[in-house]
Amino acid sequence: QVQLVESGGGLVQSGGFLRLACAASGSTFMITAMAWYRQAPGKQRELVAGIARTGSTNYADSVKGRFTISRDDAKNTAYLLMGSLKPEDTAVYYCNAQIPWNQYWGQGTQVTVSS
Repeated sequence: QVQLVESGGGLVQSGGFLRLACAASGSTFMITAMAWYRQAPGKQRELVAGIARTGSTNYADSVKGRFTISRDDAKNTAYLLMGSLKPEDTAVYYCNAQIPWNQYWGQGTQVTVSS
């Protein structure tokens, strides 16, 4: 099993930045990819950014050029650096870790962007 704990959420003004962190523990050697998702009130959870063990990344069109996903395998931690934040980025952000036959979720961290 893999346990995920997110941190770094909070309230920020439009145009500001935040860095989220996701610390993984347990069977971290099984993780093949990590990702950040978000869910705004009344909306479906959506993929924000993902990073494979190879380092390749992918982003939602809405965050390209503003968000950067990275991972530090020595610390078993994934990060999401969010810049030029907009009110529409307000959501609960969830960390996701994939292993060959399963996936795990963190508890989520709230990000609120004020206009």
